[in-house]
Amino acid sequence: MIWSLCLLCVAGSLRAASAGPVRKTSKMEEKAAPQDEVNVLMFGVIQFSESLNYVYETTEAKIAKISQSLKSHEGTLQKLEQQTEQAAEVEKQIKGVIQLLQAQMTNQEAQTRITKDWLISMEKEEVALRKKVRRLEMYLNNSIPTSIKELQERAAEQSNILQDLQHLTQFQKETIETQEEQLSKLREMSEATTLSF
Repeated sequence: MIWSLCLLCVAGSLRAASAGPVRKTSKMEEKAAPQDEVNVLMFGVIQFSESLNYVYETTEAKIAKISQSLKSHEGTLQKLEQQTEQAAEVEKQIKGVIQLLQAQMTNQEAQTRITKDWLISMEKEEVALRKKVRRLEMYLNNSIPTSIKELQERAAEQSNILQDLQHLTQFQKETIETQEEQLSKLREMSEATTLSF
């Protein structure tokens, strides 16, 4: 736009200069261009200025479109960054849950092992007590009548202890079964969490 105004001013001054009175000399007549050539030249200058103006305007529009596209891309990049940060946070939380489940499984397995060992030792004690009870019964059958009452009391005492041990053993077996069920559930949760991750 500015170029076209400048060129119009130049063209106007050239016309004014050509329209003013000029003394004709022989040298001037030789150098002066005909009016048609000046008009053609001015028309070319005007067309050139219009072309420049068009190029300027189209370039400005293209730059505006590029700028708008860049802003749109910047918004998309910001959204992607936010989504990446959220995904990293979710991944961190999932890893924390997996570690917690693994720790719980390790503790549960250790408790189950301890309980199984204790149960094995209790079963051994039960077997030993049964042998003692049998020995006492044999002794009672072969002992003299005066010590029978004392031996019967001991046998009843041992029998009570044996029953208590049987109850305790049964309770421990149930505890182990419960712990194994919990371990199985923890394993399933851990596998499900790992698969979803």
